[in-house]
Amino acid sequence: MKNAGHLLLPLLLTALLASGAAVPSAATARPAEGRAAAHEAAARPAADDLSARLSALPGMRIVKENHAPAGYRSIELRYRQPVDHRHPDRGTFEQRLFLLHRATDRPMVLHTNGYDLDYQDPALRAEPTEILKSNQISVEQRYFGSSTPHPTDWTKLDIWQAATDHHRMVRALRTIYRAPWISTGGSKGGMATVYHRRFYPHDVAGSVAYSALNNIGNRDGTAEDRFLERVGSPACRHALTAVQRELLGARRTEMAGRIARAAAAHGDTLHIVGSADRLLEFTTLMLPERFWMAQGEEGCGGIPGRSATGAALYAWFDGVMSLWGYTDLYVSTVTASFYQLGTQLGMSERAAPQLAGMLRHPGIQRIRTLVPRHIPMRFQPAAMPDIDRWVRHHGSELMFVYGGNDPVRAQPFRTGPGSRDTHVYVAPHTGHHMSLDKLSPGDRERATATLRRWAGVDTPTA
Repeated sequence: MKNAGHLLLPLLLTALLASGAAVPSAATARPAEGRAAAHEAAARPAADDLSARLSALPGMRIVKENHAPAGYRSIELRYRQPVDHRHPDRGTFEQRLFLLHRATDRPMVLHTNGYDLDYQDPALRAEPTEILKSNQISVEQRYFGSSTPHPTDWTKLDIWQAATDHHRMVRALRTIYRAPWISTGGSKGGMATVYHRRFYPHDVAGSVAYSALNNIGNRDGTAEDRFLERVGSPACRHALTAVQRELLGARRTEMAGRIARAAAAHGDTLHIVGSADRLLEFTTLMLPERFWMAQGEEGCGGIPGRSATGAALYAWFDGVMSLWGYTDLYVSTVTASFYQLGTQLGMSERAAPQLAGMLRHPGIQRIRTLVPRHIPMRFQPAAMPDIDRWVRHHGSELMFVYGGNDPVRAQPFRTGPGSRDTHVYVAPHTGHHMSLDKLSPGDRERATATLRRWAGVDTPTA
């Protein structure tokens, strides 16, 4: 693998956001929840009282109430944050929050979304929220969606500033929600969960991070490549290689043309990535990761063969790669994602010996491909190793949950000599969209018991 300054995959950002994936969750209430309503009613403040208490928090503003699952209130909030926590007098912005209120004496789950909240149902409950029958606060990441400072000083988008956003918000809401707090997130949101704990380890009683990449940079630069050489069956890996060669070989002109026409049909352009052919090459190189993240073994039988029509091949490729996620209209809405990759989180270039002689665009995998040139970037190689050291030497009350076929597992978080009450679970034959329900029965029982212990909930709430 060619090392590109300790970089990560943009797949974690565009594909999962485009599909609406977040933390394993459900947006509807389960029938059993209704039976808990009576004994919780006494702990639930009256509507006007809750609104008054929220509005009384300095910097907090109620925007509106949304549809909520049974037993909950769903309230959209804005919380004023400093653009620069080191210099709070140099401007502010409002951070968007989704509150699911159940009862002030129930635990609170801090759901670090990692992106904007435009793609999240306000009634969505993360898996820990469902298990604990708790309250939940979902946080839109700074520089995403409506939580973007204007003017935009990109140097204030880093993991410490975002973690401090979470810290201030927790400190404010804890005056109302005094029961134990648990934090959680999936994919990039799971990474944000860990970063928050690194800088403010005592804000919550425990954290559950799903599919969280620990991108500390490979010493030999081949961890992801080695993983992709082993995952799944040889027949499935061979079929993926054959599709890659078809896309960049005999079908290249046709596929690039289809990409260009699809963008034009939606009134979109490809100026940021450069051209339809550049987008085709970029996404073809990323195809194996995306396939194993989202489809996996169940999708092996659907990989098109050489006899597939051009329309069928393109439809399959687009279905796996979400090609619209790389057009100017979409990329411009998630520039913050790619900026974070290019400054701290990182992105890796895939080695592709199977495509020797077919690649036309040197450096196409570098993150600058997706960040407009007028935005300066400087990579900070010490940022992610610092997180890794904290987890291994000081981390506590942490739970990491991975899918066995997920390429993220090539660089997972691991326990170390200083880890305390920290657990890593892997569900065989599963991809990036993880939940505790996908673990083996024994692991699921242990993980759920640990979560309840952290939250001070000894037994399930009927």
